[in-house]
Amino acid sequence: MKKILFVSILLLTSYLTQAQFIKEKSINAQIGYGISVPYNSVGNVADGGFFLQGELILKAASWVELRPYAGVIFTNSNGKDLNNNPTSEKAESKAFNLGGKVRVRAPIPWVAPYLEGGIGVSLGKFETSTVFKYISRSGIIYHIPFSLGLELGRNNNVDLGLTYFYQPTVEQYSGAFAVGLTFPLN
Repeated sequence: MKKILFVSILLLTSYLTQAQFIKEKSINAQIGYGISVPYNSVGNVADGGFFLQGELILKAASWVELRPYAGVIFTNSNGKDLNNNPTSEKAESKAFNLGGKVRVRAPIPWVAPYLEGGIGVSLGKFETSTVFKYISRSGIIYHIPFSLGLELGRNNNVDLGLTYFYQPTVEQYSGAFAVGLTFPLN
């Protein structure tokens, strides 16, 4: 009983107090050209589509941010490889992505390069078809997000970057070339 009471008081206290290490809060909305690529293929296979993602930005310092995110990616095969040759290989993704990332950035006005990584889950339908393997899976899988890019503008509120989700379970990675805008919440 004492343990339950202690945990309850601890949770209530932590809920009511504001985290002192968070300096600013913002929201980032990204849209871009989505892509899915199998890990191993004979040809140059990359299937295109649509990418949309929203992030809550919790700035801990001028050079580090915590970023919980949620978004979608839809990619489809057109039956051709990158050289416009017909192929039976494909990597398709129709998924809702959810997770958390840490962004490390150079605190430079106008052009701030960044690198980020984290862990998350994808909920949806995935198909990887190559000469080596065929994987078709629906449901929840884990992914490892990785991004690099530039924050542009006086307040670094325009985001231009490459964001990818490595999905070992289905042996493909999906991602996007995306543009984002940041809106402060303070």
